[in-house]
Amino acid sequence: MIKLDNVTKVYRMGLTEIVALREVSFHIETGEMVSVTGPSGSGKSTMMNIVGCLDRPSSGRYWLDGVEVSNLSDDQLAEIRNGKIGFVFQSFNLLPRTTALANVELPLVYGGAGNRRQRALEALDSVGLSHRAGHTSSELAGGEQQRVAIARALVNNPSIILADEPTGNLDTKTSREVMLLFQELNKRGITIVVVTHEPDIVIYTQRTIKILDGQIEK
Repeated sequence: MIKLDNVTKVYRMGLTEIVALREVSFHIETGEMVSVTGPSGSGKSTMMNIVGCLDRPSSGRYWLDGVEVSNLSDDQLAEIRNGKIGFVFQSFNLLPRTTALANVELPLVYGGAGNRRQRALEALDSVGLSHRAGHTSSELAGGEQQRVAIARALVNNPSIILADEPTGNLDTKTSREVMLLFQELNKRGITIVVVTHEPDIVIYTQRTIKILDGQIEK
C-alpha cells in the first residue's frame, strides 16, 4: 500500500538547508496498522506529510497503492488525497458552531458529492455517534469530537487513515477508546498509520517504525 524508497526531504531557508528526512525507505502493507514514533523534530511529521501527499520528497520515490506519486501534479495529488486518504489530527479541526453532521459532510461538500446527509450519518454511526449528529462540536466532549473527526475522515471511504497524534488532547480512558476504534476500523480492512510519541499507544498497533534525526532507527 505504502512504499518509500530512499526518500530525502530538504527545506531551504535562505542559504541554510535543513534535512528533515534522509534516505528513508520502508513499506506498509495493505491492511496493516502501524505506529510511527520519534522525538520532536525527528522527521515523523514530515514523513507523514509526504505519505499523505501533502508534501513532496526532494529526492527518492514514493508509491501509494501501486502508483508512483513522487512527481504527480498538485491536482493529481489532491485527487488521491480526496479519494484514498482520511486524515485525523490532534486538534480535531472541527468548526465549533457547526453540528457534528455538518462537520462530517464537509469533505463531501468540497468534492461536490451527492447524498451527503445519508453518507455523513452512516459515517457517524460507524463511530457510534449518530445520536449526537445534531449537536455542535462545542457541545461535545473531547473523545466525541475526535470520533466526529474520525467519521469525517471515513466519509469518503478511504483505504488509508493517517492519524497525527490522535490521542494527544485526550485523557487515558478516552485515548484507549479511540485506539480501540482504530483497531476496529483496521479489522474492516482500512490501513492505518498513527504518529505518536506515547508508548502506551504503540501497543495497539501491529508494528512500529521509529524515526530519529530524519532516519529510520528501528
